[in-house]
Amino acid sequence: MRRLAAAGLALVFLAGCGSTQTSGSATLWITRDRGQDVVLTKKVKAGQTAMQALQQAAKVNTSYGGRFVQSIDGVSGDRSARRDWFYFVNGYEADRGAADYKLHPGDVEWWDYRAWKNAIHVPVVVGAFPEPFLHGYDGKARPTVVRYDDPAYAETARALGRIVRARSVAPSAVPVPKGSNLLHVEGHGRCRTDFCRHFFYASNGGDATGPATFELFPGGAERLVRDPALARFHYGGLR
Repeated sequence: MRRLAAAGLALVFLAGCGSTQTSGSATLWITRDRGQDVVLTKKVKAGQTAMQALQQAAKVNTSYGGRFVQSIDGVSGDRSARRDWFYFVNGYEADRGAADYKLHPGDVEWWDYRAWKNAIHVPVVVGAFPEPFLHGYDGKARPTVVRYDDPAYAETARALGRIVRARSVAPSAVPVPKGSNLLHVEGHGRCRTDFCRHFFYASNGGDATGPATFELFPGGAERLVRDPALARFHYGGLR
């Protein structure tokens, strides 16, 4: 399916306003500037659409006949300034409009207002960690594996594996099963520089909601084991 959001404007179809009954809850985040400014975090009901959850938590204005989210709580998209609202589900940039995505139990719905001059699309981010490893996207979670380059960090890798419920934890020489998410601890010795402590990024090979790969230096991996929330609200890196 072609991505329905362009230039950061989240497409919302009015036809998707009905919800179905689903038990459990999801989480709604609203932030600004790549997660630097946290505006709102709130538990919401699963089973409703992402748009319904947003409208219940904030004042939402739309444009283009109700097809796009124009503003949230008075903060408007601005094409001339190249700033708009983007939304993610479990760290993935959504591949459909907010009124067409039904929240599943455990989902993290994240709206972020940011500049898009240098990056209109950011396919996957680290800020919802341990998502998307636990709940995937659209109710479908891929198997996850952890791989490590340096045997000295095998125990750190195993600890990460427990956090993300990995199917396997093994040295990097062990192949990653096709279609699996990957959490990879790179081998750079006992690197303790500030860069190594914060290095953490995500990619997905250009497949909209395909397998996610998260890369960490050992220092960052150790920190993440101690506090998995260190990556929260970030596009990349740790606090």
